[in-house]
Amino acid sequence: MHGMKPTYDIIIIGLGGMGSAAAYHAARRGQRVLGIERHTLAHTLGSSHGRSRIIRQAYFEDPAYVPLLLRAYELWRQIEHDSGTHLLTITGGLMIGPPDSHTVAGALRSAREHGLEYELLDAAAIRRRFPALHPTEGTIALYEHQAGFLCPEASVTAHLQCAAALGAEIHAEEAVLTWEADTAGVTVTTSRGRYVAERLIITPGPWAPRLLADLGLPLVVERQTLHWFAPTGGLEPFLPDRFPIYIWETEDGTQFYGFPHQEGPPGGVKVALFRAGEPCDPDTVDRVVHPAEIAAMRAAIADRIPALNGNHLAAVVCMYTTTPDQHFIVGLHPQHPNVVIASPCSGHGFKFASVMGEILTDLAIDGTTRHPIRLFDPLRFRAQQAG
Repeated sequence: MHGMKPTYDIIIIGLGGMGSAAAYHAARRGQRVLGIERHTLAHTLGSSHGRSRIIRQAYFEDPAYVPLLLRAYELWRQIEHDSGTHLLTITGGLMIGPPDSHTVAGALRSAREHGLEYELLDAAAIRRRFPALHPTEGTIALYEHQAGFLCPEASVTAHLQCAAALGAEIHAEEAVLTWEADTAGVTVTTSRGRYVAERLIITPGPWAPRLLADLGLPLVVERQTLHWFAPTGGLEPFLPDRFPIYIWETEDGTQFYGFPHQEGPPGGVKVALFRAGEPCDPDTVDRVVHPAEIAAMRAAIADRIPALNGNHLAAVVCMYTTTPDQHFIVGLHPQHPNVVIASPCSGHGFKFASVMGEILTDLAIDGTTRHPIRLFDPLRFRAQQAG
C-alpha cells in the first residue's frame, strides 16, 4: 500500500456466489465496500461455476428454507433488472424417486407446508410429459412450475459489476493471509497490503476451513464432478421449453440431477451425481475427471435417461463445503460481533446467493436480520458436541 490506508465500512473476503451478492447489497445500502478475491473474478476453481445451478422452491432439505427461496427469486429478478443480464430461466422441475424417498417426500412436505403449487406424477405421466425420462413403475415425481436454473458465472459477474458501479472497490488475484478483529474494527492482511474496516464478511467457499480455522467448525470440502453428454437422437427433447431440471433419487438412495440443454460450450446436456465426492483440499484437488467417474455417471443415467448415454463431451470438477447436518453456517462470529461468517454451501447453496447477500449485509450493518436463519447458527455444533 502506498500512502494512507483507505478506511472501509465493510471488507468482504471471497467473491464467489455469496460474497459477490454481499458486495452488491452492501454497496446498495451506501456502504464503503472492499471485496477481495484470491483468484480471478467468476473463476472456475471453487464452487460457483459449471454454467448452471438448480433453483427450486419445494425444498426437500427442510421447509425452513422456503421463505428464503421466495425472497431469493425476487432478488434474482432485481439483479437481472439492475445488471441487464438474464440469469434465471424457469423450466419447471421434477423431484423424482420412490414415494417415500427423501427427495419426493421432503419436497411434498415443503410444498404443502408453504402452500406451493405442485403436481404429483406417476411413472406413466412422467414418461408421457417428458419422453426422454424412463422411470420404472413405482417411481413418482413432484413437479413444481417455478423451478429452473441460474447461470453461476454470469450471476457472480452481474453482482460484482453492479457493486462496482455503486462504488465498491473490487480486488482480484489477491490472497488474504490473515484477518484480525477487535472492538475498534478489523484488519485484513493480503498478499498486497493491509486494509482496515469497521466490519468484515467472510465468504470463503472451500477455503472456509482455513479462514475460519479458529472456530473449529466441522467443515469437509468434497470434490464433485459435473458432466456433459451429447444425446443420441438430437437435442430437441432436452430444450429448455420442454425439458425440466430434475433431481432423481434411485432405489438405493443415490441422487443425480440434471438440466435442459444450454446454448454455448461445451454443448450437450449436463448431469451430475449429488454428494458422491471425496474429501479434498481446494489448493491440491485433483481437477482431472477419470474414466471410472464417467462410468459411474453413465450407470446412473443409462436406463433412466437412455438418450443421454451418448458421447461424453466434457467434465469439470467443483467442490462442496459440507457440514454434518448439510445445513449452512451463517451468522456473527462468536467472538467478534463485527465479523460475519458464511458457509452457505453443503452442495445446495448457490440458489440462495441473492438473498444471502441481503442477509450478510443485514448482519454486518445491523447485527441481525429479519430473515429466518436460526437453522444456520454457527454455534449449533458446539451444543451437539457438549451434549
